[in-house]
Amino acid sequence: AKNLYVIAVQGIKGRLNRLPAAGSGDMIVATVKKGKPELRKKVMPAVVIRQRKPFRRKDGVFIYFEDNAGVIVNNKGEMKGSAITGPVAKECADLWPRIASNA
Repeated sequence: AKNLYVIAVQGIKGRLNRLPAAGSGDMIVATVKKGKPELRKKVMPAVVIRQRKPFRRKDGVFIYFEDNAGVIVNNKGEMKGSAITGPVAKECADLWPRIASNA
């Protein structure tokens, strides 16, 4: 898929009038806006692997990527695709071993 549209973020309860935000390693519910016709027009889970917004690691360094990116997964966290283009955040690789093995 070339383009994912985020519908919701898994595990966020939320607060009145606050939009839920997803970061690297978060599972989201998304639809495919551009990509293969068999993937489009379906609601499916995905995991965020890169984010443009700088985030702080435990060692104090701030890190950010060139783009926002995610991979489509099933409910167990196993990837639907076979390859990932570009880098994967360490936070995501630690949380999702099946994604880390393909990175």
